[in-house]
Amino acid sequence: MLNSVILIGRLTKDPELRYTPSGKAVASMRLAVDRGTINQQGERETDFIDVVVWEKQAETVANYLQKGRLVAVQGRLQIRQYTNQEGQKRERAEVVATTVRFLDSARDHAGGERSGSVPVPRREPGMGSELTLGDDEDVPF
Repeated sequence: MLNSVILIGRLTKDPELRYTPSGKAVASMRLAVDRGTINQQGERETDFIDVVVWEKQAETVANYLQKGRLVAVQGRLQIRQYTNQEGQKRERAEVVATTVRFLDSARDHAGGERSGSVPVPRREPGMGSELTLGDDEDVPF
């Protein structure tokens, strides 16, 4: 079986970082992803997709991404069931990210001059989904 999702979109708001009772970092964010089709009014249609990022990668996302930033997310689709405050059972679809790549820099987003390439965090072998920075990089953009 295969459950794989790849999305490219812009953040609709700043990521929200929280910690589980056991101390694991978890960040929530929402991506606006264009469908590639135009509706009858001539407008591009957009989907808004919830994304969950865990552990070190969650902290990196929360520290370096803001509303409007362009990112690529690779992960899996998860349907989570919960009970709301009124006692009704609900389901929520979300993408659990294994990789988040920054496709623009904060300077690009702020209207600054675009550089030729954007360094992104890279994974070290055997490190799971945690991101590490390159040897001479201070920040992942």
